[in-house]
Amino acid sequence: MTQGKSGHVTLLDVARACGFSVSTVSIVLSEAPLSQNVAAKTREQVRTMARKLGYHPDAFARSLRSRSSQTIGVLAFDLSDPFCIPVVRGIQAGLYPARYLPLLIDAQTQRRLFDSYVKMILERRAESLIVIASWVFDEANLLADLKKNHVPIVIIGRDLSERGINSVLVDNEAGGALAMRHLTELGHKRIAVIRGPEEMFDSEPRWAGIQRAAVSAGIKLNPKLVFQLPGLVDPASGFEGGIRLAKEMLASERPFTAVVAFDDLTALGVVRGLTGAGVRIPDHCAVVGFDGVLPAEVATPAITTIRQPLKEMGMQAAEWVMQAIAKRGRGIDEAPRLYKAQPELVVRDSTSVPPQRRRLDRERNGREP
Repeated sequence: MTQGKSGHVTLLDVARACGFSVSTVSIVLSEAPLSQNVAAKTREQVRTMARKLGYHPDAFARSLRSRSSQTIGVLAFDLSDPFCIPVVRGIQAGLYPARYLPLLIDAQTQRRLFDSYVKMILERRAESLIVIASWVFDEANLLADLKKNHVPIVIIGRDLSERGINSVLVDNEAGGALAMRHLTELGHKRIAVIRGPEEMFDSEPRWAGIQRAAVSAGIKLNPKLVFQLPGLVDPASGFEGGIRLAKEMLASERPFTAVVAFDDLTALGVVRGLTGAGVRIPDHCAVVGFDGVLPAEVATPAITTIRQPLKEMGMQAAEWVMQAIAKRGRGIDEAPRLYKAQPELVVRDSTSVPPQRRRLDRERNGREP
């Protein structure tokens, strides 16, 4: 049997193998209403031969006929960031029931690549775009061409709703407050904080939540124990920044019993820096991260974190783009939407009561009969 030039089994191949016309084979395999007019024996012969040859429908040809690519562009700034993978899985889970295919692209934290890929997504006629924006670019201008072409956009990790773009992100201020509240409830009062880079959207609201919870607990944060990560080049630079800032904390000789880190990778760096100097976690110092990524869960000690519902956020973005595509088909324009997911405290091995309370507890237990 001679296959098509692409190497794939075609309708013509199936028709030749079973001796029926291409139109009959097409009607049967597409399960069109007219297939009921084809004899049951013929339908069975066509389907049996298609299975035997390994035939699959040509989605490209179908998209040309329907003018629908059934493809959603998913543009991530850096797939090496553990933040991205659960989000991508959520997007896939959300698109699969509708038989839409995510076209996953990694911009590798490069503005030039991001811009080029946006243009390629337009050229490929993707029906929508989901951007996983865990880094610092100003995406609004780059996405303008997509809006002009009426391509629905959802951005995950940034709030661009005021610029007309559907946005999905975690409530960062609530998450910062959760982290600080966890430590104060354990009894910590001398708490160091590592803020995120100034350019990152998440940094300011997390810091606002931390301050709010500290005030509520009657704790005054020492400005000399508040540090800030520099501009991040890639995810690993957060880890490296955590190591460096842990050393700065120790060198300052200002006492602290706990650290709130900007994210999980920074928290892992803090743990590395402190343990390398002989500080035991959590016996001497408690450490809290933010995000809930896998490396924090499998580390030793496992990192207490503020979990973002990353998979659920991906699923929300997928649901919104499918709704937008359906409304566009009916000529309906929708106002931009904002979804703030609620964070969750996940307590693991990196946090405990401060050393002085542990000593008091031991003494109290020792005096008990």
